[in-house]
Amino acid sequence: MKKQILLTVLFIITVLTISNKSFAQLPDPGFVIDKTTAIVITDPQNDFLSPNGVTWGVVGKSVTENNTVENIETLFKLAEKYGIKVFISPHYYYKHDHTWKFEGALEMLMHNIKMFDRGDQLSVEGFEGSGADFLERYKKYIKKDYVTVVGPHKVYGPEQNDLNLQLRKQKIDKVILAGMSGNLCVESHLRELLENGYEVAVVGDATASAILPGLDGNLAAQTNFRFVSSHLYTTDELVKAFEDAQLSSK
Repeated sequence: MKKQILLTVLFIITVLTISNKSFAQLPDPGFVIDKTTAIVITDPQNDFLSPNGVTWGVVGKSVTENNTVENIETLFKLAEKYGIKVFISPHYYYKHDHTWKFEGALEMLMHNIKMFDRGDQLSVEGFEGSGADFLERYKKYIKKDYVTVVGPHKVYGPEQNDLNLQLRKQKIDKVILAGMSGNLCVESHLRELLENGYEVAVVGDATASAILPGLDGNLAAQTNFRFVSSHLYTTDELVKAFEDAQLSSK
C-alpha cells in the first residue's frame, strides 16, 4: 500500500514538473533583420512623450524608467544608418471626431482632455508645438526621405489608416515595432500587423504605458509582447542585431 502511494506521488510530481517546464519554456521564434524589414513607430507625439503632454501624469514614470524618448531616437538613427524605412502611425482627432455618438472608456478620456487634437484635417494651423505634434527632437528625422507618415489611426490599431498599404507598396514583410502607448496602440498595431501576415518584433524599452493604482499598462504590454511577437528586443539588443545583420550602412 505504501509502495503504491509512493509511486502515485512520484507520478504526480513528474507530471507537474514536465507541465511546468513546458509552460516556462515559451519559445522565442527569433527575428532576422533584412532589406524587407521596416520600423513602425506609433504616436511619437507631445501628448505622450513630453512632460507638458496631457498624459504625462500617468505615462511619465514608465517613459522615464524605460528611457523611451532616447530609445525611439535610437531607432531613427539605426534606420538612417542601415537604410531601413520608418513608418510613423500618428493619432489625430479633428473637430468632426468630437461628434461621435459613443466611445470606449479611454476614447472618452482622450476626447475630454483634448488629446491629439487638431482643428481641421485640411489645415496645420495650431499644429506646431501642440500635443498632437511630434516631439521636437524627432522632427529632424521625420522630415527625411526614409520616413513615411501614414494617415492617422483613430482608436488604437491601424485598421482605419493606410499603414498596411504603405508597407506593402514598399515590399515590406517584417516590422520592428515601437512607440506609444504600449498596451494600447503598440499592442493593437502588433496584433493587426500579425493578422495581415507580417513578421513582427517589438522593442520593449522603446515603448511605455500608463501606470495607475492597481493598473500597470507597461507590465501588461511587455507580457503580451513576449507572448505574441516573434521577438522582444531591448534597444541595446536591437543595436547589436543591426550590427550583426550585415546590412550595408549608409
